[in-house]
Amino acid sequence: ILYYTGRIHRMGEIDEGTTQMDWMIQERERGITITAAATSVNWLDHRINIIDTPGHVDFTIEVERSLKVLDGAVIILCGVGGVEPQTETVWRQADRYRVPRIAFINKLDRIGADFYRVVKMMREKFEQIPLPVQLPIGIEDQFTGVIDLITQEACVWQSDDLGATYKTFPVPQERIAEMEEYRHQLLDILTTFDETLLDKYLRSEEITPQDIKTAIRKGTLEMKIVPVFCGAAFRNKGIQKLLDGIVDYLPSPLDIPPAKGINPKTNKEEIRPADPSAPFSALVFKLSFDPQRGMLSYIRVYSGRVETGDVVMTIPEMKRVRILRLAVMHANRVEEVNSLAAGEIGAVIGLKESRTGQTLADLAHPIAFEPIKPPEPVVFLAIEPKTRADEDRLHAALETMSLEDPTFKVKTDEETGQLILSGMGELHLEILLDRLARDYRVEVHSGKPQVSYRETITTAATYESRFIRQTGGRGHFAVVKLTLEPSKDGNWIVNEIREGTIPKQFIPAIEQAIEESFESGVLAGYPIINTRVRIIDGAYHEVDSTDVDFKLAATQAFREAFLLAHPTFLEPIMELEVVTPEAYLGNVLGDINARGGKIIHLEPVKGHQIITAEIPLVNTFGYATTLRSLTQGRASHSMQFKRFSPVDEATRIRLYPLFGTKPS
Repeated sequence: ILYYTGRIHRMGEIDEGTTQMDWMIQERERGITITAAATSVNWLDHRINIIDTPGHVDFTIEVERSLKVLDGAVIILCGVGGVEPQTETVWRQADRYRVPRIAFINKLDRIGADFYRVVKMMREKFEQIPLPVQLPIGIEDQFTGVIDLITQEACVWQSDDLGATYKTFPVPQERIAEMEEYRHQLLDILTTFDETLLDKYLRSEEITPQDIKTAIRKGTLEMKIVPVFCGAAFRNKGIQKLLDGIVDYLPSPLDIPPAKGINPKTNKEEIRPADPSAPFSALVFKLSFDPQRGMLSYIRVYSGRVETGDVVMTIPEMKRVRILRLAVMHANRVEEVNSLAAGEIGAVIGLKESRTGQTLADLAHPIAFEPIKPPEPVVFLAIEPKTRADEDRLHAALETMSLEDPTFKVKTDEETGQLILSGMGELHLEILLDRLARDYRVEVHSGKPQVSYRETITTAATYESRFIRQTGGRGHFAVVKLTLEPSKDGNWIVNEIREGTIPKQFIPAIEQAIEESFESGVLAGYPIINTRVRIIDGAYHEVDSTDVDFKLAATQAFREAFLLAHPTFLEPIMELEVVTPEAYLGNVLGDINARGGKIIHLEPVKGHQIITAEIPLVNTFGYATTLRSLTQGRASHSMQFKRFSPVDEATRIRLYPLFGTKPS
């Protein structure tokens, strides 16, 4: 895309580590995208803001926060693997943010590629109707171009100019029947929601390519259909048609509804239209540290305009900050500008106290957009600096990295004094440690990755804690009675205190104690989930009661009730998908079974098998190395978090003694 739009003049390759958007050393060495990178290109008199996001489940926050601020998306599917677990995750994220999308089935030049099978998988797995607008000409090493179902012509790319041009031909005679069949299906689908097209269809009037494009755009914006394109990016085929599709079918900022938010002064909902003359509003969706310029705060401007020198408000902090420098980004290249307007994506350089999910707004018209909620980490490891001299630099580096990546958390183990790093997976933590050594030049000793379990309860229990101390002077008095119950949809705190039992000013202290207990756990320090806490009774003393007293009493009541409620541990279960040659199927299945995995589905695909399985995260460490060994490097795999599930009895017994708490 960058090459054909004139943004760059030399095409990069993933295999050579020369891609423009994958600029980090770690990305180029591994041939994967780790962090979302922004750029912009021009095509058909339109400016397209692009954010290239990772495909690996460990970096799903990059997809989450990018979809939050984008108007449309291109979902890229593998012509061999088809709809993979991470494809489904990204699709659900796009659904959650109501992002219209088009699909590009890539790698049709690879052995085992099958365009029609991938479309069938999309039809089976997604609510929106996949609508092929092209058919491939040839497959695997015979793939040369596409049949355009709208213009009814064949498009064949030239190999001698790196695919910069393509020629159009009449559709080959042997493919006309197939083209007409798929074009008929396309029109049938479009006429179900486009009355203008239906009227022409019923009257047997000529339906022009523009009529079809208008209907496809309507269906795409209404999220009823997903136009499907195809190609082979490595062979430079199909990209220009995809760019045409982005312009033709995905929304501009003017096509989407106004952004909604809450006015922090009135606590009422307000909207911000994509209008440069409206009050300024923007969302900080990503932070990135630049060694020369300091922190870069990536923003999506929803309304108005911001210029260098402007003073804006940060929300929820309600602080006034001055915009010193603005920029648009091309991967890690900073191109400074004087202003950013509604619909644009750019960066604020050196914005103080910036945070992911923060809103920037006009001083006279504040608004708070819904913040970005990162997923909770599922893996952790312990580290410590190799030398005392590295200690301060380590803490500074970790603080910067946790600002950049909200799914990366740091805490200190109170017993050992070690730093505990938590992340989304084995690769995530591996990258973080590599960045500490290379980017920040801090050497650390690290332990092995471990699973971040969760704690929960299986029955209801009630406990009353009485924190009463008399020491001669002013005493301490607080009584708190809590009931804990299992919940199916997260943690809840419900205040059922009758008026006059405990003064309102002490309730926040009780709630804070409960929130902190959720975070720190009771059995072994793991976060508590799916627990409902009812504050049902208590007592106070007019002179002796304080916030601290009620916090201590609530903490004790929570702990004791939790232990009475038959607590247990939950472990992360991953969905694993493996694409392996059939010759190695037995080896791969045997290994999955040995790791406690459960085979969900097997699907044969041209000499390969696609295995879908569920497997405890604790048994997946080192899986990539084992799979390479079992299949001589010829299999690929992907994994995504599926759910938390109760641990088996052996694990439950192992975890309790380890942390010194006997099972109830």
